[in-house]
Amino acid sequence: MNRLVKTVLLAGAAWGALSATAVAQEASTEAQASSVDDIIVTARRREESLKDVPVSVSALGAERLEETGATDITALQQQTPNATVQVARGSNSTLISFIRGIGQQDPLWGFEPGVGLYIDDVYVARPQGAVLDIFDIQRIEVLRGPQGSLYGRNTVGGAIKYVTSRLDADSPELTLRGAYGSYSQIDLLAQGSMPVSDKLRIGGAVASYNRDGYGKNLNTGAEHYDKDVLAGRVSVEFQPYDNAFFRLAYDRVEDKSNPRHGHREIAGVGAGAGVPGSVYDTRAGLGDSNKVTTEGVSLTAQVDLNDVWSFKSITAYRSGDTDTVIDFDNTPAPTLDIPAVYGDHQFTQEFQALFSTDRIQGVAGIFYLDGTASGAFDTIAGNLGIVIGTAGYVKTTSVALFTDVNLDLTERLHLGLGARYTLDDKTGRVFRANYLGATRSPLLGGTARNAILLRTDYTRSNQFDQFTPKASLSYDFSDLVTGYASYSKGFKSGGFDMRGDAILTPNTVNGYQPETVDSYEIGLKGSAFDRRLTFASAVFYNEYQDQQVTTQVPAVAGIASFVDNVGSSKFFGAELEGAVVLTDSLTANVAVGYLDSKFEEFLRFNLTTGKFEDISDLVVLQNAPKWTGYLGLTWRGDVAGGSLAVTPSVSYRDDYSQFEFPNPVLDQEAFTLVDLSVVWTDPSQKWTVGLYGKNLTNEEYRVGGYNFAGAAFNNSLIGYYGPPRTVTASLQYKF
Repeated sequence: MNRLVKTVLLAGAAWGALSATAVAQEASTEAQASSVDDIIVTARRREESLKDVPVSVSALGAERLEETGATDITALQQQTPNATVQVARGSNSTLISFIRGIGQQDPLWGFEPGVGLYIDDVYVARPQGAVLDIFDIQRIEVLRGPQGSLYGRNTVGGAIKYVTSRLDADSPELTLRGAYGSYSQIDLLAQGSMPVSDKLRIGGAVASYNRDGYGKNLNTGAEHYDKDVLAGRVSVEFQPYDNAFFRLAYDRVEDKSNPRHGHREIAGVGAGAGVPGSVYDTRAGLGDSNKVTTEGVSLTAQVDLNDVWSFKSITAYRSGDTDTVIDFDNTPAPTLDIPAVYGDHQFTQEFQALFSTDRIQGVAGIFYLDGTASGAFDTIAGNLGIVIGTAGYVKTTSVALFTDVNLDLTERLHLGLGARYTLDDKTGRVFRANYLGATRSPLLGGTARNAILLRTDYTRSNQFDQFTPKASLSYDFSDLVTGYASYSKGFKSGGFDMRGDAILTPNTVNGYQPETVDSYEIGLKGSAFDRRLTFASAVFYNEYQDQQVTTQVPAVAGIASFVDNVGSSKFFGAELEGAVVLTDSLTANVAVGYLDSKFEEFLRFNLTTGKFEDISDLVVLQNAPKWTGYLGLTWRGDVAGGSLAVTPSVSYRDDYSQFEFPNPVLDQEAFTLVDLSVVWTDPSQKWTVGLYGKNLTNEEYRVGGYNFAGAAFNNSLIGYYGPPRTVTASLQYKF
């Protein structure tokens, strides 16, 4: 099945590119695919046609997301080549993102993500609560490749931009939406806006998402893989003059879904240590209490000073709190239980000066971040009779100067130059100690007692700086087709290992250094055949240096954690996205990604010898499938006086490893997801009825795992799975 699907996807991409001539002759001149000329993005911090941007960008608008039944930001994984966008292992709302094989799946405080997330140009530093549900949205942009010059630190893989809708300036609007589906799913949404005057308007949205679990906790009877989320957004837009715009926005997400403890993949020893029949079931005994709250407020101001210059200010504050438990052994016994709390807050300020003349366009600015990420967690090791308590924080102050300029050398030849200088100051506090008794430590409200062994206790500061340039040369082969070649550099900041064990790895007190990526890319994008064929393609080569990797291994009387600059790797890949009008009513959308990745050096600390060893021949890049693909067909026509859109789709994801060290029990073989969406809108454009089927073949596939082998931890190999087959019906009314 998977081989057949891959063949179909590749054949579809090739057919779309090579046979569009015949298709164009058959199609009506009135039916045209959405051209890259029509799609406006802000990948270079200013509004531009997608065709003119020398960057690999996938832009999914609200209509496309609705027609394909996308419910949250993880839907990007199916429709974006070479992208991994998933819910983190052991979590309901923590986001894990990889683009072109580069990212980070460790959400612990103080460890930076490798793919930047932005909500309306506001940088979201922490991944907790970042699995954003899709509502009140204009589009989502996925920028692939390092974005070091314009988006800065921690965008070595790329960036995801969640762009919300602007308020209607002319008349009141109200949209009510309800959905009911499998596993007693009930989703409710209300969003609207109202002009207070010709200069002031207010709006907001509130959404409730509830669903029973895909499985059960067979020990406690609680729902497992359920959903209980309440989200809201309020905004005020003020335009006192034609050349001045202000927007104040507030958002909040509260997730009370039960913890995800995972599924035991192999049997252990003792009561409840067998393998549950359903991959969504668990026998965890740690508890069923979980709460994640994130919120943020931002003020955006833009003033057009004249025909050339504009000034923009983005001021924002965000915070988050998590109180959760993860039972790593998945048994009633406290063999390997992890209760944890996280907290973070950040203040960011960005000033931009945008300019545009007949031959030069660009932006220059300054960015400032002041944030603290903190937390505590216990490693309750029942077979060892102890609990390892860990706590700490990382304070970060970051300042960056940046610019990005496009020069029209001729009418068709364009030179892009960008640069950014970033300076990070970080202070890390790490405490780790053993306490007698397999119950919560005093750090998390357990019985007050003294530590029996102090493992780590330090406070250190470090400073990291980096210059990240970018250059591109693009040429308009015609008014419809543009080619480009580019170089860009990205970096992810250094830091301190919050799990670091100074007894097992004394060098942990020195922290780890930044990692960098040098990316070389050539691309071709545009449209052809009277804009019935639209496409964007790219070939890239990446050199990844000082790569930061987190590994955890069982050790005597505990678990050894490493966050090391392990060495280097290289990536080669290609991507193709396109849309073809097949007939008056039928459009095909295709996305194909290819990725070939390999470690050149991987230095691993040997606990026995106390030395680093190069084991690059034993490791692979995690979350880096060789092939990814998507093929969707959308039929649009008039039915019952209204407009009907039917979209069957298939997405493919090749074999991939959960960790750098391959594990046949936890690694995921290639799989295919089949979806079907049917959306009908009445003639007045007020009523919309939708029917969405996801994973219709009920494919079982892992999205994460934990590997704690050995008798001390009861051979705990735990898997986390993507959603099973679901069917959802929705009804929407616009006033």
